Amino acid sequence: MAKPKTKWIIVILGPTGVGKTDLSIQISREFPVEIISADSRQLYKYLDIGTAKPPEEVLEMVPHHFINNLNPDDYYSAGRFGREARQKIEEIFEKQKVPLVVGGSGLYLKALLEGFFEGEVRNDNIKNSLQRRLEQEGSQPLYEDLLKIDEVTARRLHPNNGKQIIRALEVYLSTGEQLSELQKKKMPAPDFETLKFGLIKEREQLYEDIDRRVDKMFADGLLAEVAHILEMNYDKSLNSLNTVGYREVIQYIDGKIDYKTCVDFVKRNSRHYAKRQITWFKSETDIRWYEIVNREQIPGIASKIVQLYLDKNLEI
Repeated sequence: MAKPKTKWIIVILGPTGVGKTDLSIQISREFPVEIISADSRQLYKYLDIGTAKPPEEVLEMVPHHFINNLNPDDYYSAGRFGREARQKIEEIFEKQKVPLVVGGSGLYLKALLEGFFEGEVRNDNIKNSLQRRLEQEGSQPLYEDLLKIDEVTARRLHPNNGKQIIRALEVYLSTGEQLSELQKKKMPAPDFETLKFGLIKEREQLYEDIDRRVDKMFADGLLAEVAHILEMNYDKSLNSLNTVGYREVIQYIDGKIDYKTCVDFVKRNSRHYAKRQITWFKSETDIRWYEIVNREQIPGIASKIVQLYLDKNLEI
């Protein structure tokens, strides 16, 4: 393989259920890559079905990083991912392989490619107190508090995004500094260049595919997976479990909703999540987009991506 003059990485991004994993595996068949998962939930052990982790045979076939690194109650941040993923990229370059970043967590990708600093700010007492307020009062009062202390961050968030509102309040109440100001203290620019490729589907097809994938998750044992996690005495209020697929199943296990409602909520919330992902990525101008109509397109797209990489400043 020719040695590049400039170090380049490949990023595959897009909404949930669009086919990113299939494309990454196809690229690995044409190119010596190691895959860095930019998925904020696949980091956690035991959260397998609900996070659509690649199957074991795929993980064994191609080296994957940032999958199954943490226990469900471990703390992790986008800032930490950005630092650790950059280090892993350097290690992959040293092996004369190509770093292939795959994921749909926009904040994780931003931390890796642009860098921001939020510090390792953590205060469980404050966070738990805010979480209790969220459960008792809803997100609106918390959002109004955030508007008063960090309007810049508040304006970036939806008033119903309780998770991120709590995080911003936790940072401020722990440090006395606004999250918006901390995030201006960015890491240095990375010493690699990035080729970004996005996968997209027509909205109706994407939603239908998401619904089918959710049905498969339940058929594959999502209820048993969540029950097993709770049986290991992990707190159901953990951040890792307060996510689509797990939150709804916990409500079902607790008897708050029936089975059909649980499945319907997972489908609805997965579609909403995909819509937010699309909105995030569409604001970026340096992504080459490929619309997916069927799986037969994947090999051709993979070949185009490999060729575009090879065309980038390679020595003959």
